[in-house]
Amino acid sequence: MTLTSTDHVVRLREQLRAHASAEPREERSLRRTLAMLDWLVSPLDEFADPTHVTGSAIVLDDDGRVLLHRHKRLGIWLQPGGHVDAGESCEEATVREVREETGLVVALPTSGPLHVDVHQGPRGHVHLDVRWLLHASADHALAPAPGESQDVAWFSPADAIATTDIAAANAIRAAVRRA
Repeated sequence: MTLTSTDHVVRLREQLRAHASAEPREERSLRRTLAMLDWLVSPLDEFADPTHVTGSAIVLDDDGRVLLHRHKRLGIWLQPGGHVDAGESCEEATVREVREETGLVVALPTSGPLHVDVHQGPRGHVHLDVRWLLHASADHALAPAPGESQDVAWFSPADAIATTDIAAANAIRAAVRRA
């Protein structure tokens, strides 16, 4: 059975309603994301409105290290992720973005969202970023696709937290607690 965009939004709304925020910033982001899922006509479509859902991943390896890449537009180290393509769920978009930005092939998440953050994106967008916990083997070579940032590296959780922004740091903390 092929799911529609509406099906994906309904499922995401259910997943987010079951999600417990870990800190005040995330709680505000979760409330705003749920409100926008009810208000936006096509919340998964980046072209329908400047405010839309994105998916990203905190990727951990077998040793608990965190995978980050230097965002090509923002110039800062962040978790891999991006926009949802037509016909994708947020989780499917996240898995695809991890593959494109790092070269790693990862499975769909087995549990609900890890973290939620609303933030300004490039080009005046507002991203309702739903973050997932994914696992990958560090044995696989990091090979970002052409056109993606080639700066990709594994960090200890402490180094990743010190290297990234506050929202990604909060997601990394949530991943370490869940792992």
